[in-house]
Amino acid sequence: MPELELAGKIALVTGGSRGIGRAIGVALGRLGAKVVLNYTSNEAAAIEAAAAVAAAGGTATTKRFDVSDSAAVDSAIKEVAAAEGGLHILVNNAGIAINALVLSAKEADWKRCIDVNLNGTFYCCKSALRYLLKAKDAGRIINITSITGETGSAGQGPYVAAKAGIIGLTKTLAREYAARGVTVNAVSPGYIDTDMTAAELPEAKRAELMKTIPLGRVGKPEDVAAAVAYLAGPAAAYVTGQVLRVNGGLFM
Repeated sequence: MPELELAGKIALVTGGSRGIGRAIGVALGRLGAKVVLNYTSNEAAAIEAAAAVAAAGGTATTKRFDVSDSAAVDSAIKEVAAAEGGLHILVNNAGIAINALVLSAKEADWKRCIDVNLNGTFYCCKSALRYLLKAKDAGRIINITSITGETGSAGQGPYVAAKAGIIGLTKTLAREYAARGVTVNAVSPGYIDTDMTAAELPEAKRAELMKTIPLGRVGKPEDVAAAVAYLAGPAAAYVTGQVLRVNGGLFM
């Protein structure tokens, strides 16, 4: 039985209904946090994710709002803090991937990718900070970026730009709020096996990709969740402004 090092902490995980977000919710709940799982449209998946947190020994509720809507974000986070008595941990995981070469990318696709991935992270950080500052040394922000935000990726311009922007925002927030006890870090996954990525990668290309990963396997959502749980806990109290890479050695 792991030590409940997050007991009494309230954690909001955006994009928490499936994949990496779901695994993060389970990991934080297992450590004793009360987890609020945000979702945009798939209520059934969010309810199932909350049940998975409970099955792991944690407690979870769900909260529907669109992270790209600043007013909705502000209202939802106020409601979460009021209902739960505060907020200690924010994990910005919600995101979408839109693949297109720059010359063929549509303006609407660019705007949507920036709105969800980058603006959504900014809105959630801004709204949550008033409560995280009250949490003092327990205040944590963990932003999920991507290996592509560090390396670039042909055919993913809007996504890459947003994920790179998250890294810059993370480091800026870390500098702005370190003196107030809030740590801000990013986790940068490599290729992680989720329903979304599995659908996009044919078996032949997957086999080729495996040859480029030094550890010889694709990542699991739980690999990313473990990194987030570390950054959310007391062991990472002296870690801020960092990008923790979880990529099997694909980018060093």
